[in-house]
Amino acid sequence: MKYMIASDIHGSAYYCEKLLELFQEEKADKLLLLGDILYHGPRNPLPKEYSPAKVADLLNNLKENVLCVRGNCDSEVDQMVLEFPIMADYAVIEVDGVTLFATHGHIFNLENIPPFCPNTVLLNGHFHVTVCDKKKDFIYMNPGSVSLPKECTNHSCILFKNNHFRWVDLQNKETFKTFQITG
Repeated sequence: MKYMIASDIHGSAYYCEKLLELFQEEKADKLLLLGDILYHGPRNPLPKEYSPAKVADLLNNLKENVLCVRGNCDSEVDQMVLEFPIMADYAVIEVDGVTLFATHGHIFNLENIPPFCPNTVLLNGHFHVTVCDKKKDFIYMNPGSVSLPKECTNHSCILFKNNHFRWVDLQNKETFKTFQITG
């Protein structure tokens, strides 16, 4: 099964369309969203083609294939327009023998490690910066931000299949970082 992992769309219809175009081209099975779907938040500028209603429509068309956790900018009002659950603070997903602890990052992160088994992949967004860092007992990954990347990083997402993670730039669809989990 191929997963696309993305975070921080922040209501950008432009970048949501780019994300979903790549989802279709890559023939991904599931879209795992790490929060901050519709609202841009008070600390962020308006992203390109800000249209939360359009983003909701685009994602609702894929509702059977979307898994999502709540970001700090997501609210009960957002859940009213999205046709898939978004209010969980985290999700634990087992894929091909790899445990993914998916969360947004505003609650669980490197400063507040969640309780999980060794060799788990801690996935979070929130910081808008791509990261892949092998720690002593777990692997920390961040797909970066779909619409509002920071620290000169790309508009990006992760593709995950067969224990292989691949960060892809949504502008040019090129892979710029990879990580393979080995036995």
